[in-house]
Amino acid sequence: MSRTHPPVAQAQNSLPPRLGAMVAALTLTGIVGALTQTLVIPIVPLLPQLLDAKASDTAWAVTATLLCGAVSTPVAGRLGDMYGKRRMLLLGICLMLVGLVICALSDSLAPMVVGRALQGLAAGVVPLGVSIMREVLPAEKLPAATASMFGSLGVGAALGLPVSAVIVDNFDWHVLFWVSAVLSAVSAGLVVLLVPESSERTGGRFDLTGAAGMALGLVCLLLAVSKGQDWGWGSGTVLSLFAVAVIVLPLWGWFQLRTPKPLVDLRTTARPQVLLTNLAALALGLALFSMNMALPQLLQMPEATGYGLGKSLIATGLVMAPQGLTMMAVSPYGARITKSKGPKVTLMIGSAIVAAGYIITMVMMSGVWQVLVASCIVATGVGFAYGALPALIMEAVPVSETAAANGLNALMRSIGTTVSSAVAGLILAHMTTDFHSVHIPTENGLRAVLALGVGAGVLSFAFASLIPRRPPIEVPAPVESAAVKTAGAE
Repeated sequence: MSRTHPPVAQAQNSLPPRLGAMVAALTLTGIVGALTQTLVIPIVPLLPQLLDAKASDTAWAVTATLLCGAVSTPVAGRLGDMYGKRRMLLLGICLMLVGLVICALSDSLAPMVVGRALQGLAAGVVPLGVSIMREVLPAEKLPAATASMFGSLGVGAALGLPVSAVIVDNFDWHVLFWVSAVLSAVSAGLVVLLVPESSERTGGRFDLTGAAGMALGLVCLLLAVSKGQDWGWGSGTVLSLFAVAVIVLPLWGWFQLRTPKPLVDLRTTARPQVLLTNLAALALGLALFSMNMALPQLLQMPEATGYGLGKSLIATGLVMAPQGLTMMAVSPYGARITKSKGPKVTLMIGSAIVAAGYIITMVMMSGVWQVLVASCIVATGVGFAYGALPALIMEAVPVSETAAANGLNALMRSIGTTVSSAVAGLILAHMTTDFHSVHIPTENGLRAVLALGVGAGVLSFAFASLIPRRPPIEVPAPVESAAVKTAGAE
C-alpha cells in the first residue's frame, strides 16, 4: 500500500514544484472563501447599532450571502465548464474582493448588503478548484488534493470566529473586511501566477433562461425556509414564496430536459451514483450546521443556568476552532481510504462517525474539554465525508461536466445547511426557559438540535450505502497546457 502524506505536502513531494504550489494556491482560495463567509458572525448582534438599522433588516447581511452563494455556485460551475474554470475562479475571487472593500467602506445597511451579496457570488471557488485539479493532476494524486481543498472549508470557518472576535474586541469593525480583502488579493495573485487555464471547454451558448428559472425557484425556496421563523410559517409572504418555488422548480426541470445545452444536465444528475451522492451531501449539510448552532450557545450561556459553560465569544471561537483544523488534518487519511477502498466506503465511514460524534456530544456537554473532544469527532467524520463527495461525482461524470456537477453538489450542501438552520431555530424557539426575564434554549432543546445531527448522519450513511458499486470511469490523462509543461520542465 502506498504511503500517504498530508495533501499539499504530498503533491509538492511527488509532483513538479509548480504543481504542488498550484494545489496550495487553490487550497488557499478555499480557506479565504470560508473565512469570508464566517467573519461577519461576531458582529451580527452589533449590526443594528453599527449600521443604524433594525435587527430584522441587518439580518440581510447574512441572508444575501446565502442566497447569492446558492444561486451562483451551479452557474459558476457551468460557466467554468464552458469558458474556462480558472477564468471563473478568478472572477469569483474578484467579486469577493470588491464586496469586501464595499463592506469595509460602509456605515449603512444598503452597501453592507450589496457587499455581502457579492461575497456570496464567490461560493463556487471550491468546486471550481477541484475541477481544475481533475484536469491537471495525475489521477492517483487527485483524492488527496481534493480532500485538501474541501478541508480548507473547515480551516477557513474555524479561523473565522476567533480571529473576527479578536479583531472586533481590539480594532474598528471595518478592519475585519480590510484584512479579508488583503487575503483575497493575495489569493487572486497566486491563482494568476500558479494555476493553468482549463484545457477542457465545452463552449456553446449559456442557458440564460435556465439560470433565471433556477435562481427564481431557489431564492423563493431558500428565502421561505430561512425567513419562515421571523416572518411566520403561516404568513402570506412565506406561503407565497413556497408556492412560487413549487411551481417554478418543476417547470425549470421540464425545461432543462428539453434544452440541448442545459444549465444542469438532469439526466446525468439522475444517475444513481450522482443522485445518491447529492442526497448524502444534503444530509451532511444538515449535520454540519447542527453542531455550529448548538455548541456555541451552550458555551456562551451563563453557568447559573445549570448547563451553560459561561465562556466569552473569543473563548467560544477558540474552542470551536480545532474542529476545522481537524477536518484538514484527517483529509489525507480519508484520501488513503478512498484510494484503497473507494470513495463510497469513505463516505459511509465519515457519515457513521458524524452520527456517533453527535451521540457522544449529547452525553458530553458538561465541560469545555468534553465539547472540544466531541466536536472534533464530528469534524473527523465531516472531513472524511466531504473529501469523498467530489470523488464520487467525478467518477460518474465526464470531464466536460466536472465543474457543473461539483457545483450542484455544493448547492445541495448549502440547501441542507439552510434547512438545518430553520429546523434548529424552530426547535430552540419552542424549547426555552425563562432566565432573568430572558428566554433561552433549554438543555433538552440543545440536545434536540444535536439529535437532528444524529439523524442527518444516519441518513447520509443510508444514501451512501445505496450508491452502486462499480469501477471508476477511465480518467483521461491531463492535457498539458503551457503552464503545466513549464512545471514539468522545472
